[in-house]
Amino acid sequence: MAERHRALNILLLGGSGQVGTEWQRLFQHEGAWIHVQSPTRQELDLADSTAVRDWVLHQRPQLIVNAAAYTAVDKAESEPDLAQALNAALPTVLAQSATAVGASLIHYSTDYVFAGTGDQPHREDDPVQPISVYGRTKAQGEAGIRQYLTRHLILRTSWVMGAHGGNFLKTMLRLAAERDSLRVVADQVGVPTPARLLAQMAWHAWRTCLDGETAAPPSPAWGLYHLAPRGITNWCDYARLVLSEASARGWTLQASALQVAPISTTDYPTPAQRPLNSRLDVSQFEQTFGVILPDWQAGVRSTLDELRSLAA
Repeated sequence: MAERHRALNILLLGGSGQVGTEWQRLFQHEGAWIHVQSPTRQELDLADSTAVRDWVLHQRPQLIVNAAAYTAVDKAESEPDLAQALNAALPTVLAQSATAVGASLIHYSTDYVFAGTGDQPHREDDPVQPISVYGRTKAQGEAGIRQYLTRHLILRTSWVMGAHGGNFLKTMLRLAAERDSLRVVADQVGVPTPARLLAQMAWHAWRTCLDGETAAPPSPAWGLYHLAPRGITNWCDYARLVLSEASARGWTLQASALQVAPISTTDYPTPAQRPLNSRLDVSQFEQTFGVILPDWQAGVRSTLDELRSLAA
């Protein structure tokens, strides 16, 4: 494990996003033994591979946390070059640069690397088959990291939610306050994942990997894992739970959970195809890192509690 008497130099990319905000909070809690650099877009253009490489080689971080990505799934269909730069080229150059300076890398990927067929949770060794520009570029980013860097954690997740940034949960709250009924897709299944869980579990996994490097015999656990809460839902039932729990917490809404009607994916066409099955098998993460991941409903409730406290 990193020595507390020596500052740990960390590069955090995407520090103002949903997951990045939770990393910032985690680092503040950890204290002064951590030195974090989280450059803004004005300070570092993440689409400029040369600039990113030069930054890493000059600053020489010991850990790189890549919470940055091009996540506008539909817009990626008309902006493939930018999606390619941020989702494929950036992780690859980070891996190459991390190898050069002896750093490790935590990187987030997505259920969208799968086609979403079948009715079983996807395992880490299932073949990727993306059906959108977003999914394809994220799969390419994974491949780039695995090619150039051994000391990596690639964490595939799904349906990220949190109190900061934009997400489905907050969109449902806004729409339910404006409208007296909602129509939400019910044939895409998966699990909402709290941004805070993604930061906390990644930090735990990284420290476990470091411990494994110094064990006798060494047993580091670097690699690719699926990370999400337990359970299964669909977008419609997810929205219903959000509105039910929000009403119980005092939100003023025009549409209640009873006014959320299920529709099919074909009823709501989008520029990018979505996987119908976004379930991820998280057993490998749990077994490797000695944790039991929470049910997805707990994350919805804790996110709503935080949003309520922020609004108070």
